[in-house]
This record gives sequence, C-alpha cells and structure tokens, in this order.
Amino acid sequence: MEEHIRPHERVDGSGFDGNRVPLTGIFDKDPLLLTQKDPALDSVNLLIHFHGSENVVAHALAENEGWAAVAVNLGNGSSAYGTPLIEAGRFDSLLQAVRQHLSPGIRKLYLSGFSAGYGAIRAILKTSNYDIIDGVLLLDGLHAGYIPARTPLSMGGRIQEEDLAAFEKLATDAVSGKKAFVFTHSSIFPGTFVSTTESADYLLAASGISRKPVLKEGPLGMQQVSESAEGKLKILAFAGNTAPDHIDHLHGLYHFIRLLQ
Repeated sequence: MEEHIRPHERVDGSGFDGNRVPLTGIFDKDPLLLTQKDPALDSVNLLIHFHGSENVVAHALAENEGWAAVAVNLGNGSSAYGTPLIEAGRFDSLLQAVRQHLSPGIRKLYLSGFSAGYGAIRAILKTSNYDIIDGVLLLDGLHAGYIPARTPLSMGGRIQEEDLAAFEKLATDAVSGKKAFVFTHSSIFPGTFVSTTESADYLLAASGISRKPVLKEGPLGMQQVSESAEGKLKILAFAGNTAPDHIDHLHGLYHFIRLLQ
C-alpha cells in the first residue's frame, strides 16, 4: 500500500561534525561510536541504538547537546539482535570499548531500538545489566508471538506473554519513576505476529493505564493519535500502516530521545 497524506520527511546527518569511531572485535559488524566535539563536557548521556542508519543517530546528536551514541546494526529480524546479547558479557564488552574512546564520563545510559532492534534490548533487560540501564526508547518495534502461532487475537489467539515480560517489568519501574520508558508505535498490523499496537495495549493494561486519544502533529509531519503517560512511562501512538510510516519513527529519533529526560 502507498499513501501520500503525510510528508515522510527524512534526516541525513549532514549537520553532525563530530567523531565517528568503529568499535572493533565485539560483533560481526562493528558498531560506530559517535561523539560531539565539546571538550568542556565532563559527562554525557550515552545512547546505544540498535538497528537503523548511523546518519539518523548522528542527526539526533547534532540536534541535542550533551549526548554520545553508539549505532549498532547486526542484520534483519529480532533474533539477529537478541542472540548475540543473551550473555551479559557481550554488552559489557561494548561498554568497555565505549569507555576507552569516550573521554567524558557517562551520566546516564539509555538504549533505543527501531523495529527489530527491540530484540537486543529485550536480551539486555533479561541480564544483570538491567540495573545499569536508566531508560529505553522503542521506535515502532516491540513484537511477540501468538498462541497458537500465527493466530491473531480476533481469531481466538492470545499473546505469548513471556515475549513481553522484560518490557512489562520495565513499564512497572517506569511508572514508579525508577526507569524511563518511551514507546512509539504506528498502526501497522502484521497479522502473523503481535503488532506494536497490541504490544502497547498489553503494557498499558498491565500497568492499569488508559489510552488518551489526541490529534496533533509529531516530528517530521507524523500524526499522533494517542498519548498515555504515567511516571516515566510514555506510550505514543501514530497514524499510518505503510512502510514509510514505519520509517518515520526511526527518523524521529532526534525528537523522541528528549522524552527520556
């Protein structure tokens, strides 16, 4: 399907004039550390982003002071991101490599994931590293399986709750203010596995929070249709069920990371 209602504006990172440093020897594909040129900073927020163009991450830094970021791209599908991070040691190695190349200290540690990138975040949250994560941003990426497999809720299926358990725990901690959790989603319905809308509904129901309908413009011409927030938990719904609507969430990274603070 195509639609031409929303503008689907894109960013290219051309305004970023900082440093780009490959972090070698951790994954099959080297992550890229991006840092701003500001020697006066004694500490920065560190964003580790999974799945998506490094130029989009660079744009987010250009638009927000006091951040450094790592862009991690490991392939397609949530398992490509989740499997390498099942053991806590791989994430520990990534942080160690960052600290070797990052002169300011790390003020707060955030994870973000677009689309399949949530697989890495889920794996990390299941390890002891959960305690050191200050917040998580999911950009139209949080899925689960149906039980029976490939059987939508409307046909009698139910959600495989274990797939969302780590994020349910995170949502609970966000409501109480212990962590920050921001989740944006489109209206795309895959059909054979749980949509981001259904995942959001599940987390809201588990947290006892209702949907609040809104109608307002989001970043880059996105159309926001719902906003639910309590404590440091924010779930934002946007119109659109096409591929460009999905990509909009990634390019809005520069805007959405501000909600983590």
